[in-house]
Amino acid sequence: MLPFLTMCTDSAPETLLELCLKYVVNHLDTICSVDPFTKDYKLRDGLALPSEICENILQVYQQSGHILDDRFVNIFQNPHTTRLQRVRLRNSSITDDGLCVLLKQKLIELDIDNCSNITEGSLVHINEGGSSLRSLIVGSSVNLLPDTLFLENSQMQERNSVSVYQKQGYILHTPNLRRLAVRNVIVDGEKMYFPLLLHPLHSLMYLDLSGCSDLGDLSYLCELKSLISLILYNVQRLQDAIGSLCKLVNLRHLDISQSKEKHGTFRNENQTLAMLVESLPHLTSLDISGTNLAGTGVAEHNPASKNQGVSVPQTDIPGLSSRVLNPFEFLGLYGTYHEACHRHDIPAKKVAGDANENQILVAALAYIERPDILQKVLNDLYHLLRYETFQNTSYALHIILEAMDQHLTEKHIQISGSATLFYIVKSKEKHVFGVREKRRLICTLINGMSAHRGEDTMMRNGCLTLFQFKIPDDVLFDYERLVHILLHIVSEMEQGGFVQRIGIYLLNSLACQVDGLQKQMLGDLGAINQMLTLIENRLERKVFDDALEVAWSTMWNVTDETAVNCQRFLDGRGMELFLGCLSTFPHKEELLRNMMGLLGNVAEVRLLRQRLMTSQFVSVFADLLDTGSEGIEISYNAAGVLSHMASDGPAVWTLKSPRREDVLHRMVAAIDRWDLETERNINYRSFEPILNLSKVYHTPECQHWAVWALANLTKVYPKRYCSLVESEGGIHILEEIICNEKPYARIKELAAMVIMNCKEFKESDAPLSG
Repeated sequence: MLPFLTMCTDSAPETLLELCLKYVVNHLDTICSVDPFTKDYKLRDGLALPSEICENILQVYQQSGHILDDRFVNIFQNPHTTRLQRVRLRNSSITDDGLCVLLKQKLIELDIDNCSNITEGSLVHINEGGSSLRSLIVGSSVNLLPDTLFLENSQMQERNSVSVYQKQGYILHTPNLRRLAVRNVIVDGEKMYFPLLLHPLHSLMYLDLSGCSDLGDLSYLCELKSLISLILYNVQRLQDAIGSLCKLVNLRHLDISQSKEKHGTFRNENQTLAMLVESLPHLTSLDISGTNLAGTGVAEHNPASKNQGVSVPQTDIPGLSSRVLNPFEFLGLYGTYHEACHRHDIPAKKVAGDANENQILVAALAYIERPDILQKVLNDLYHLLRYETFQNTSYALHIILEAMDQHLTEKHIQISGSATLFYIVKSKEKHVFGVREKRRLICTLINGMSAHRGEDTMMRNGCLTLFQFKIPDDVLFDYERLVHILLHIVSEMEQGGFVQRIGIYLLNSLACQVDGLQKQMLGDLGAINQMLTLIENRLERKVFDDALEVAWSTMWNVTDETAVNCQRFLDGRGMELFLGCLSTFPHKEELLRNMMGLLGNVAEVRLLRQRLMTSQFVSVFADLLDTGSEGIEISYNAAGVLSHMASDGPAVWTLKSPRREDVLHRMVAAIDRWDLETERNINYRSFEPILNLSKVYHTPECQHWAVWALANLTKVYPKRYCSLVESEGGIHILEEIICNEKPYARIKELAAMVIMNCKEFKESDAPLSG
């Protein structure tokens, strides 16, 4: 039976409920307090939440990358103020204590797949409240069920004696259970184990015993009169159980597939399959993947087909000839002997296989809970998306996301899934992604990267995929987690390696065009220190590479109008590293541009400027005024630094050498050499620091640099910057400059030019009448 997959294909924004849930799980203090002794969360007094809200909080908490643990689930300790019915704890770190809290609720459904901290200690609590349970998914890596019927302190007890479980007559006391999945339970030759487990569960309709051992001939399943779905994936020695399976005449869904070829061989395969299918008249779904039951592909002709010359359809799967006129809804043929899924006449509406796109998508959905098979299917999907035309990209996307979400700890699933996501996002259809669809993709990717930080391939795939989005806009909703991952990449991955380089490029993109809060967050999380460490590493090795350039660019972005990050730069020996790079790589102009851009930000902070006031630093800045073989940027940034330092007045200029008037003279000479129509590689979010310099009448040279900057930007980029000048009161400041006698003529000319640029843009941008 195929699992249900929720798809979100529309482009509608997230609902108010979804937005509220995400906010709450990321700000638990909105509904919780913290117990001062246990440190557990507690629902705030006076609050009561219905089951719909509680269940969604659990789900969204995990989807948002948080680890579901005992501390969190303590929120739901009071069943009078919180209500839970359907609880999915898959991949959580919850222990027996946390599960005990949740079992105080009258749960209808419980999924503890891959919860490795849950032990047999929880079995008592499940049995105490088991009458309400309708669905229980134990799954893999869970030690809830005993691996023997005998107690540990009774190892000397004879195996034929009666165990405690036999005395009480059950292992699971859940009499109303409809659905049970118990996977990979290995018992050592105890023939009574599974009969005892299943005997009391008379209401079972769905049973999954995948990977379990010592199931015997399965004759005890005949007692389960309501059973309609039976999953025996990777159960060995099923040849001896065919007779019992044939008696389960109410079955609609049967899965006897295998992942390993050696366990999928049946004797008299065509006759065995035919007997099985003909004995189960209500069967609509059959999975024989990984077995030889599909035969060799040689059709067996039915003599009845020649009756009065009427042609009866045939099948290339001999054992299914009885279903030619009554095809299955689903037939699993993935990895069968002799590639049965590639045959032409298959009596099924949906086939899981690898012959074409539809079969691969059906297989991916059918085996979503089986990581060993799922990895192979995802690889098939990857090759199809990369090398061939693909029709159902949106459907493939949602299947991949579901696979990655369900198998967060499976490294190979995450790697295969992220590689496939890259080609989906890179494809021509990426523009059709809706907001929710896009956010889920990014969140799933970040979850996978967070869980597998040490895997170069996962980090590479994740970064390359994220680069296909609009950065930083598309990732702002999960900004902090992504920054954590990228800082890990920069600090821990191979120095100079591809992953580190792409990580720092992405980090730089995240630092660009975000507001002050995000810039400060980057600094708080250690971005400045990590960049300085990377730069120090390159200097020690005397290695110049793009990572070195981008590290300075990142700090340039992170320090923009963020004083605390400027201080972090200085406190982290940033100026020492600046001089080191200048000395070691004197002719790397892009590097010099980035470094001086950063120092321009530092110089904007009045309290920090005095730390730049040394003869060594000022001499370097003055010498860089004359750099200009590849544009004005280095000279422009150097002049900006010196303008800010000079704006504090002559009394603050404590240096005997170089003299203030000499530096200002050199600065004006440099400004006069610049071409006003020069295109710029710079992005101003605010003109406040420049407009402040425009009001420094005691040092007109500072005004000169500031007004030149405005004239250049409004002339070359009027659409971007004319409105910014007006909105920040720049026109009034420039008019005052023109009327004031202190500024010299060239400053007034430039001021008038800015005003004219803004006026002309405003007129050209005005709507036309009539």
